[in-house]
Amino acid sequence: MDIDAPIGFSQYYRQILTTQYIYFLRSYYDFVIFVKLLVIAAHPDDEVLGCGGTMAKLAQENDIYTLFLGEGVTSRGIPDEPKKQAVNQLKKEAEDANKKLNVKKVFFENFPDNRFDTVPLLNIVKVIERYVQKIGPEAVYTHHAGDLNIDHQITHRAVITAARPIGDYSVKKIMLFEVLSSSEWGGPNSYGSFVPNVYVDISETIGVKLEAMRCYKSEIRKYPHPRSLEGIKILAQKRGLEVGLKFAEAFSLVRSVE
Repeated sequence: MDIDAPIGFSQYYRQILTTQYIYFLRSYYDFVIFVKLLVIAAHPDDEVLGCGGTMAKLAQENDIYTLFLGEGVTSRGIPDEPKKQAVNQLKKEAEDANKKLNVKKVFFENFPDNRFDTVPLLNIVKVIERYVQKIGPEAVYTHHAGDLNIDHQITHRAVITAARPIGDYSVKKIMLFEVLSSSEWGGPNSYGSFVPNVYVDISETIGVKLEAMRCYKSEIRKYPHPRSLEGIKILAQKRGLEVGLKFAEAFSLVRSVE
């Protein structure tokens, strides 16, 4: 009898177990931790209103990126020089808010506020395609088509076009969020009202969402305006009640490739 056989036997199975463990770790890190998500918003503050709690939650194990397509200010009738200052101020607020959410990087484009319809849709699509190719996100979060705001509507169309499943595409999941003072004001339209079919428990990150919104001093309003801290919390409670949670954010799933 070979007295070394038991040792060889244990080494053999130790090697198998080690290999399986390494494979598990690689699978876990590849598919759970190092997933890239891209939030594409028409204006600064849309990302916090729409999915701030989810962003803060997912940022614990994923790389989150935010892309703002519009400057978000120039439709407000402000004189030119103060308008430039207002644009820069809003960018600073957006950077501070996304830092609260632990976003990896924030990108800014400069499409005209509330005038996306004056820009050829293809121009917006090409910009989004560039970021999708650069970042390679597995999931994209963006606006619902039925929002009242024209920039939200066009952002939706441009994102769906840019993330179409052609060739070796990266975007496996597309989620649509609701934005207070736009989604609920859309009314009956050809795209339909926002009807969620996915809910994310943000009971542990509602505080982070509210803190991020506080950074938007130029955008936040007093209650009972929907875009108030109280309004944000009330909607999160309502969405939570719909699925037995304290606080939730609701989404409409467009596509999910598993």
